[in-house]
Amino acid sequence: MAPLPHRPDSAPPTRIGLDRAEVVVVERYARLVRLAHLVLPPALGRHRRVLLAHGVVQRSLPGLTTGSGQVPVPEDSGDPVGYAWVRGQVVSSALSYEHRPRLWPRRLPPPRALRPGLPVVWGLRFFPRAGGTEELALDRALAGVSAPARAAFALAGLEELGEADVAALLAAAGVADPSAALTEAAGVKARTGEAAGALLASREFDPCQVQIRPTDLLCRRRKTRLVGVGLVAVAASCALAVAGPAPVQAPAGNEADGTEAVAAVAGTPGRTPALDPRLLRRTDAALWADTSRVDFTAWPPRGGRAEDTELLGRALGAWSAPEAAGVKLVRYRTTPVQPPAGPPRLLYAGDVSGAAVVLLHDGTRAARYAEPLDGAAPPSLEVARTDEADVTTAAALVLSRTERGVRFLLVPWVSEAGTRDLLRPDAPGQELRVSDDGVSEAVASPPVAGAPCERWPVVRLRSSARIVEDHAFLVTDLGELTAAHLSYTPLPGSGAGARQPREATGEAALAAWARIGCRLAGLERGGVRSVNTWDFAEQKLPEKAGRAVWGCTRVSTWRGPGQILVHLRTPAERAAAPVRLVGESGPTAACSRFGQHLVASTAWRAPSGRWYALAAGSREVRALTVSGSERERGRTVAVRTDGEPDPRVTGHLSTGDELTELDYR
Repeated sequence: MAPLPHRPDSAPPTRIGLDRAEVVVVERYARLVRLAHLVLPPALGRHRRVLLAHGVVQRSLPGLTTGSGQVPVPEDSGDPVGYAWVRGQVVSSALSYEHRPRLWPRRLPPPRALRPGLPVVWGLRFFPRAGGTEELALDRALAGVSAPARAAFALAGLEELGEADVAALLAAAGVADPSAALTEAAGVKARTGEAAGALLASREFDPCQVQIRPTDLLCRRRKTRLVGVGLVAVAASCALAVAGPAPVQAPAGNEADGTEAVAAVAGTPGRTPALDPRLLRRTDAALWADTSRVDFTAWPPRGGRAEDTELLGRALGAWSAPEAAGVKLVRYRTTPVQPPAGPPRLLYAGDVSGAAVVLLHDGTRAARYAEPLDGAAPPSLEVARTDEADVTTAAALVLSRTERGVRFLLVPWVSEAGTRDLLRPDAPGQELRVSDDGVSEAVASPPVAGAPCERWPVVRLRSSARIVEDHAFLVTDLGELTAAHLSYTPLPGSGAGARQPREATGEAALAAWARIGCRLAGLERGGVRSVNTWDFAEQKLPEKAGRAVWGCTRVSTWRGPGQILVHLRTPAERAAAPVRLVGESGPTAACSRFGQHLVASTAWRAPSGRWYALAAGSREVRALTVSGSERERGRTVAVRTDGEPDPRVTGHLSTGDELTELDYR
């Protein structure tokens, strides 16, 4: 992307000529469209957002502007006068798409987005090219903030404007509180770091380089037929209107019941909307490729019994009143089991492993209803939290769990699926067969706590390139309805910033997980959302005993709190040799983005039999003080002791603050 020229020589006008604005739009078209695309609401969907971004820029010329008014240019702007004026018009117009009248339904796009306008595309859908996991995380973060915050973030990161210029531009565009928008934008930047500008310049956010796909061809044929049927119905209605209405008669031998009449009109006779299977929410099969929310809301209904209203009605009744329905209720800690407030979303209904299974989702929870086909056991209902699920934690749900193993229902945006043994990092993975409905073959269950840990099966999934580019990840079954996501944070690099968790698919990640994998046993039914293992320090062991890696494995739950295991990986002959456990702690924010500093210590015995106190600190630690010894510079320390020590360590951060060791259980 070409750099922008700097300050104009004269004070900018509040309006420029049409010819001058046209030159700016032509020369900077791609940059302006990218800016509009970033500000527009992600809830519009990717296709509509691309078209509207082009439309906003094309209508930014003088006399064609549909924003809130003329936007003046800051006197100290570093952009050319013409470009700054057009940019102001683009930002103002894009911000207006966020406005909704007070009573406007949230499920509908803003009124502005429903107005017809150019460009118009029929029969095709446009999508920006997929980026990497960092771009996907940024897109999700931007979807969670207001339009003024997205504008502030884009103007600072993409346009490289200072806070004063951003605030002035937002105020001129009609933003009531530019300071609040800047604060929101700063929160997004804190999560993305200094790479924000580079991420915004990536092709994930470029609506000028798009992929083209056809619309749903079968759905298009059905709609065409429905239009024809509708025209016939309109003609028939007009004929009846000319003939006059027939007299209305009350039912014979009975008084007219107003309640029943209303229920019949609503299509929900005798049932509340949340319990009527005909009112279940059903997501369009192509939505996942056209939304910024890649979670359970993008799952389409699947399964051979998705239209079986009797089965769906029994599932809804069981969720509404488990005791009255006589079902066995399975829930996890802190998971509320009250009935859904409105009609839930249907994810699946079909026969799996000898049972009729229904999967539902109410926005924050997933529920699985299962009734044996032979009637040998009562039905069961399992409810699990799924709030703030993402592309990885919403990738799979457990359909059945039998002696043969676990069968998953995979999301439609998974393009490849396989299995591997977490304890054998060098062994190749195996293909996982998946049906057209997304149902996997049985995957062996991991060992439970107390059982021999000889293998740990995990599922390796790859996201479609239409969602994120080159993105594979691991999930595992921990005895719950949802699958737990496994990730890895590598050792800090020399002079590098804080590392973010990555997918546990690389060589170093698999080697680390092979040593810690068996520690997953015992986490069953704990409401686990994800598990990340972080290599925070590497230490050269005394007496030339090799190198050891300090790690912290964090178990994060759906409800928020997490627990950690601090451990030391010393050289071992077996790839799956257990780690040396230093301690456990929780609930705690340590080893997360809210607790990025850590020190730890342990006793270690050298092959010679001598004892040492080992200590290490994370990236920002500059010196360590081990109990009974003097302060030493560096992030690792080894102190020889007379017998087995019980060390405690204090870390000294680059800021001058002290960091004490955690209290372990």
